[in-house]
Amino acid sequence: MGDQSLLPFHPSRFFDLSQTRHPLLFKEVENVWLVLEKIKGYLEEILVPGIHGNIPGNCYVGQKVFIGKGTRVYPGAVIEGPAWIGENCSIRAGCFIRQNVIVEEGCVLGNSCEFKNSFLFKNCQVPHFNYVGDSILGRQVHLGAGVILSNLKLNGTEVKIKLDDKIYSTGLRKFGAILGDETQIGCNAVLNPGSIIGKKTLIFPGVIWHGILLSEGKVIKHKQELEIL
Repeated sequence: MGDQSLLPFHPSRFFDLSQTRHPLLFKEVENVWLVLEKIKGYLEEILVPGIHGNIPGNCYVGQKVFIGKGTRVYPGAVIEGPAWIGENCSIRAGCFIRQNVIVEEGCVLGNSCEFKNSFLFKNCQVPHFNYVGDSILGRQVHLGAGVILSNLKLNGTEVKIKLDDKIYSTGLRKFGAILGDETQIGCNAVLNPGSIIGKKTLIFPGVIWHGILLSEGKVIKHKQELEIL
């Protein structure tokens, strides 16, 4: 079989898998996007509902939800579930967590942010006006205000991945983004369906991105021409 970490889209190229409480979700996965279709079944198997954090009466928490110790859910948040949320997270007012979401320890899920069928590693910050659908955010990923991880093509067809001259069939109609550990996305950037970004990448504000960047530590920016009349 060889070293699977050498495969172009193996999860270990994007995430430190020693830092997750859910390693079974990534086991025997060669292409990282295949984790997305495993989240639902994984939660059905391991989820034991329980509320161990600070939950006010004027938010909504569904029956299939686990919330860890020290996590604070603010008034007006909606956690539909199934969802697993770790310890010491902050689920702020107006946050909408839909089905099949896993959030590890120390994450911030903020005002007017929506999450669906996604996995967040430890200490992610998604604090303001963000959409995260069918996506995986590595450890310490930060999304600036207004960042959108778009998960559906305009024509609704399968999302395919192109690397060099090879096209990979994902089998997914909905596929947002894979963001490697410590990646930061600037305000109002939009990542189109099937975006895959390597570790420690910086994407400047306002960038519209489509495609694959496997290298670590790169900077993505665009130059805007301004006309003053």
